[in-house]
Amino acid sequence: MNKIDVVLGLQWGDEGKGKIADFLTPNYQIIARFQGGPNAGHSLKFNGKTHVLNTIPSGIFHENTTNVIGNGVVVDPVRIKSEIERVIDAGADVRQNLLFSKKAHVILPTHRLLDAASEHAKGDAKIGSTLRGIGPTYRDKIGRNGVRLGDLFHPNFKQKYEAIKKEQLALVEFLGYKDFDIIALDQEFFEACEFLKEFKFEDTEYFINGAIPTHKILAEGAQGSMLDIDFGSYPFVTSSNTISGGVCNGLGIAPQNIGDVYGIFKAYCTRVGSGPFPSELLDETGELLRKKGNEFGATTGRPRRCGWLDLVALKYAIMLSGVNRLIMMKSDVLSEFDEVKVAVAYKVNGTETNQIPYDLCNETVEPIYKSFKGWSEDLTICRKKSDLPQNFLDYIQYLETELALPIHIISVGPDREQTILD
Repeated sequence: MNKIDVVLGLQWGDEGKGKIADFLTPNYQIIARFQGGPNAGHSLKFNGKTHVLNTIPSGIFHENTTNVIGNGVVVDPVRIKSEIERVIDAGADVRQNLLFSKKAHVILPTHRLLDAASEHAKGDAKIGSTLRGIGPTYRDKIGRNGVRLGDLFHPNFKQKYEAIKKEQLALVEFLGYKDFDIIALDQEFFEACEFLKEFKFEDTEYFINGAIPTHKILAEGAQGSMLDIDFGSYPFVTSSNTISGGVCNGLGIAPQNIGDVYGIFKAYCTRVGSGPFPSELLDETGELLRKKGNEFGATTGRPRRCGWLDLVALKYAIMLSGVNRLIMMKSDVLSEFDEVKVAVAYKVNGTETNQIPYDLCNETVEPIYKSFKGWSEDLTICRKKSDLPQNFLDYIQYLETELALPIHIISVGPDREQTILD
């Protein structure tokens, strides 16, 4: 019997999940997003063009592939309308190949206002939200006060919307946030809702479980494992489960139906926004990584914080998701560094450890590094493993030994063609 394979990020997001999901898609008939919302920014580059997807699964540009937005995703009608229009302009058959779960929750305009108001009120203590309304939407979902996509078709939808809006505007006002025009936001929202109603909606848990025996399915995650609501660097995390366990409740499948778990990591580390980052480099090396890696958010444009690869965090993420296939991204960025380092352990309050501390935010964490000789060769032109320089291969061999897993795919550039299979 077929199983559902999973592709997810093992760091703090921005690992390159979009490229890999797009690269793997020819082997699958169904690609399904299982969590997150338009705070994701999955970049796909092919035929000389770059496409950024926020909510739509990364298989959308492949014909004969069904792309499912699962119940664990939160959907902003306004943003996804814009995204769908961009994808249609790029030539994808969205009306035939995109399927929405009726149980996915809706990001309301007031959710975005609450996000902005909350961050504004926190001042210097803000968590670095993308201000997309993700957190408030998940909060309403858990609080049993949310709106689901299936509600768009209910005759009392506008009354339900108005009741929630009234309640949330009172909270926005209490937080002292006034920089918005609710009439314009409402008009834009309802126009987008009418647009969405032209697409396919189903109870996708039935669709996916019914397809398992006859179709190959890939579950696509957003954000990264270290941003998981339960196991990430809390409270500087996202509002959903980004590890493989999130596939079960984000798509409605049983654990025994999960097959291979592809774990994606960069050859170095990055993080956007606030929160702990033990291997961060606040020097010229960190700035050079940012410049060479073009480390700016695909969705927000925010500069990413950069640092060396962190094996303590990486081993933790592999353990949590049961990863059995590793994929290393942006290997080409490390070319021309005289020395490449890897954090192999932490010193926490003077004691060496190989474990993530319970409260990573408030502990004094000093990374312990192992150094490797750098390489000057241009990896972007390499197309097979034998093309790669020896110093880079030594780096790979060390990682495979430490992680007790082979690196299945090595990415040496943003294009589909710049991908080396082991």
